[in-house]
Amino acid sequence: MTKTITIAYGDGIGPEIMNSALEILCAAKANLQFDVIEVGENIYEKGFTSGLMPSAWESLNNTRILLKAPITTPQGGGYKSLNVTLRKKLGLFANIRPVSSFYPFIATKFPQMDVVIIRENEEDLYAGIEYRQTDQTYQCLKLVTREGCEKIIRFAFEHALANSRKKISCFSKDNIMKMTDGLFHKTFDEIAKEYPEIKTDHYIVDIGAARLAARPEIFDVIVTMNLYGDIISDIAAEISGSVGLAGSANIGTDYAMFEAIHGSAPDIAGQNIANPCGLIQASVMMLNHIGQNETAAKIRNAIYKTIEDGMHTTDIYNEQTSKKKLGTKEFTAAVIARLGQKPEKLPELVNSKKSSINNGQIPEARSTLKQVQHRLHEAQKSLTGFDLFIDWQKEFDDLLALLKTFENEKLAIKTISAKGLILWPLIDKHMMPNYAKGLTMLRFIGKNDQPITHQDIIDMLSYLNEKNIDFVKYEGLYSFDGQPSYSSGQGE
Repeated sequence: MTKTITIAYGDGIGPEIMNSALEILCAAKANLQFDVIEVGENIYEKGFTSGLMPSAWESLNNTRILLKAPITTPQGGGYKSLNVTLRKKLGLFANIRPVSSFYPFIATKFPQMDVVIIRENEEDLYAGIEYRQTDQTYQCLKLVTREGCEKIIRFAFEHALANSRKKISCFSKDNIMKMTDGLFHKTFDEIAKEYPEIKTDHYIVDIGAARLAARPEIFDVIVTMNLYGDIISDIAAEISGSVGLAGSANIGTDYAMFEAIHGSAPDIAGQNIANPCGLIQASVMMLNHIGQNETAAKIRNAIYKTIEDGMHTTDIYNEQTSKKKLGTKEFTAAVIARLGQKPEKLPELVNSKKSSINNGQIPEARSTLKQVQHRLHEAQKSLTGFDLFIDWQKEFDDLLALLKTFENEKLAIKTISAKGLILWPLIDKHMMPNYAKGLTMLRFIGKNDQPITHQDIIDMLSYLNEKNIDFVKYEGLYSFDGQPSYSSGQGE
């Protein structure tokens, strides 16, 4: 049965590598039809700040599958990343980025490298919610949910099972971000108990990234949060030989998007030197996803045979390991000439969903989500106080003097801090921190640890407004199931 997919040519080198991928798909007789949409820089310039026109969304709703070349997001305010928009709007919560070594045919220090990075795709700092709060202070919100953590972590375990992977490593920074990253790590440990056949470990992301760069062969599957996953997958791809080699799949319950992991590289656009492997590998992942496994194996094996034969693009060309330097078009022709052939030393992709190598089976996202919804638990929530962020441009002593005049039956000021560091009350009076005027936080707690109401907060804001205090925002302080659910100040 013929499957219609949506195609986006993108910007920069996008059209060149998309032409390459489509030529190979057609030559391999993939059972596909193409619905082309326009995305990216030209659409931004037409006034569509998301990078997509309504007709493009209509195509995606019809096909549910997108093969997308890299796009350019204009720099500066007012433009949202199309990649982030697509992932969130289409519910593409899982990003799969397999990376393996092509040793000895592509120069690398890591001949045994074979790792799959599974990245959460909808949350974290990539929510793209930012504010300028004072003259000197800017904020970016890191949003993490229990559901989001469980979806991606369970997906990673199901992917490992489906592809005969033996170990999953979790990367987080929960020694610092104890609530957000702590939730991710805690959820990983809980779900790991349901998969005793899979080994697990955890790395703080900085040392994990260092180990990945130095000893990638110790990793099998890595599951991590959005920003970390973006960074470490590029590290992994680059040390395997080139960032141009790796493709990725973005998977949700109803939609899927396939792309190279690299950007649009406008500096080399139109020069016939771009490596199309990343998008071709993404095409292979797409074919596996829609069940055209025989064609997927044919293309994947032809890519590996081409590389094995020393036919290399500029980014991977090496006098010791390469036989011929090819342009984008010539590399495409070389892959097409090898369709039906198999690599002799590099791993062959077998025509099976149970393949144990990269680009194997992608787990069913819908069943993963059902398991998550079954487990979610609603905690008992209670409002116990609030943090008020103010823009204070006078001396700190003036703020203290003003707050000493404050009286309220329901609320008491517990701490004053800036950038998370406690300024008052001082534990060591000889260690008064330097106070930079600007964003300052006042923590109000219900007296005798009693719950408060939203009206209590409104009353307090009205009172402070009368005192001409410039408040920027407030954050409610809550307990869940009786446990405080907010961070303490540094030095508290």
